[in-house]
Amino acid sequence: MLKKLRNIAVILVFAALSALFMGANAKEEPQPQAYVLMEAETHTVLNELNADKRLNAGYLTKLMSVLLIAEDIQNGEYSLADELTASESVTNTKGAVIWLESGDKMSVEELLKSVIIGNANDAMTVLAEKSSGSTESFVMDMNAKAFDLGLRDTRFVSPYGYYSAEEYTTARDMAVICCELAKYDFLTPMFSTWRDFVKGGKTELVSENALIRTYDRHIGFKACHSDETGYCAAEGGRNESGSTFVSVVLGAENADISLGTAKKLVRSGFSGYKVAFTMFPDEMLTPVKVKNGTSAAVEIYLNEQGKTVVPKGSGELRARVVIPEYLTAPVKIGQPIGTAAFYNDDTLVYESELLTKSAVPKLSYKYILYKLLDKMMEK
Repeated sequence: MLKKLRNIAVILVFAALSALFMGANAKEEPQPQAYVLMEAETHTVLNELNADKRLNAGYLTKLMSVLLIAEDIQNGEYSLADELTASESVTNTKGAVIWLESGDKMSVEELLKSVIIGNANDAMTVLAEKSSGSTESFVMDMNAKAFDLGLRDTRFVSPYGYYSAEEYTTARDMAVICCELAKYDFLTPMFSTWRDFVKGGKTELVSENALIRTYDRHIGFKACHSDETGYCAAEGGRNESGSTFVSVVLGAENADISLGTAKKLVRSGFSGYKVAFTMFPDEMLTPVKVKNGTSAAVEIYLNEQGKTVVPKGSGELRARVVIPEYLTAPVKIGQPIGTAAFYNDDTLVYESELLTKSAVPKLSYKYILYKLLDKMMEK
């Protein structure tokens, strides 16, 4: 009996030591170099790790390239049905290709599909030359667009995403690009296609983004990897009410981490947050009194009425208006005279200026005399 008890005790001690040893040596799942979760309409960042760290995003660069082409199509520069001819520039294109040769003709739609689904660099060349005349000019347009979007930590050196130490972006900046892409509904079918064919069915396209097949709220965007950049992913999801969340993951060790993190972030957006309106009807804003003016009061309005993102379970936003008791003439049209602030409990979530709807000149003797004469004439 004692021998049996000793054996049980040995087993228990061994199990305890094994558990301690395994716990001490257990490794946490490696984190990507950077990630971000952003609500698409307001660009509100809801979760991030090193969101502003400058990194190379590899072939995610093509998302900016696609954005420029989408804008051209939206603006009527050319259509998806238009047929383009490949120039000699497609010869010996590096990386992923659909084997275009000089003189080959393809529609804008097939070329765009080839870029979005198959990452085809030769197709990107044809589109870039159509858009800007040359790939060099196209890169200038990419950087100009980045500047227009306020992306101060992004620099592109090619339309393709070939690795370059001179090219960089951030998870935050790339998320803004994705938010812009989410506005173009005609891109969604391409971003949502995992496998397709072009060139009369002769060339197969397969997307690296496995979330196309595994995430039902998916609307785009792209996954890629290289030895220099690691695994990167940009993912967007939209729910029934139209809310859209975007995640970007840069520099993960493998596809499971990059895609898994991207999906987890977007899902946390839907489960944890909602979009709230910051509306304040003009009729609820009382006109402000004006002293020494040709009018006794002036109407005011909220400069911007928009949306903000708050945690689910939050109540109605509380508004607080701050305006002076009176203004002294002269008053200019569009003159800022106060603020309307919106609070979620005690947290300020949105603020906008209150402006005057009209001008009120200063009262003068000439104006008073004119009014007296006008009244006398009425009698």
